Amino acid sequence: MISKYLQKKINYKRTTFGLFFYFASSKSPKMSQKPIKCFRCVDDRNLMVKNGKTRSGKQRYLCKICKSTRVENYTYCAYQSNIDQQIILLTKEGLGIRSTARVLQISTTTLLKRILLVAKSIKQPMIPMGKEYEVDELCTYVGDKSRRVWLVCALERKSRKIMSFNIGRRTSQTLKKVTEGLHFSQAKKIFTDKLPSYKTLIKRKVHKTIQYGTNHLERFHLTLRTHLKRLNRRTICFSKSVSVLNAVLRIYLWG
Repeated sequence: MISKYLQKKINYKRTTFGLFFYFASSKSPKMSQKPIKCFRCVDDRNLMVKNGKTRSGKQRYLCKICKSTRVENYTYCAYQSNIDQQIILLTKEGLGIRSTARVLQISTTTLLKRILLVAKSIKQPMIPMGKEYEVDELCTYVGDKSRRVWLVCALERKSRKIMSFNIGRRTSQTLKKVTEGLHFSQAKKIFTDKLPSYKTLIKRKVHKTIQYGTNHLERFHLTLRTHLKRLNRRTICFSKSVSVLNAVLRIYLWG
């Protein structure tokens, strides 16, 4: 006869072994995955199907409508959804191309392409009607110190915001692209320095060349030189192309 103590011990082992065998043999329930959506298609329908794997072993998906492929989770930082906002933030803080690429952990080539795309999406603000403006130039160079270019800006006196700017040589054509918009807005007064080209571009009734007339804009140019390394006077940082300089200024001023 088996004692009651041994009988309880045998029953306990049987039950624990049975539970272990049950949980080990039973399949774990599948986790609910979020449906993969296409980046290009606007439709909410889930029409993505599996389409092989990448070289790194990740699952690739194919859209039945536009036939574009994508991966569920991208590891490269350039594919993050908030990368454009980070580029705008770091550009406004005065970081250069290489320093921004190091912080975001992306290549400089990818960053330059993104900067150009972000700058295209930024719209120029509307020039208010019947205001007073200051127009002045800032000298810098592109690629080499012998290739000088001028940044011409138009500042609204009351809000002290840049309404328009243009980059080019110090000619009347470069200045005209800035002054034309001010004439269309029926500006009351336009303050400039005594550069002879302004006399042919601005009407006498509106044009003012008084002393300290462009103080606000000249102070803003000092801020630009302080914040953006590519505009500093004595530095090894400089712009290699006018398009990138234009895009960086567009992000810094209106982004």
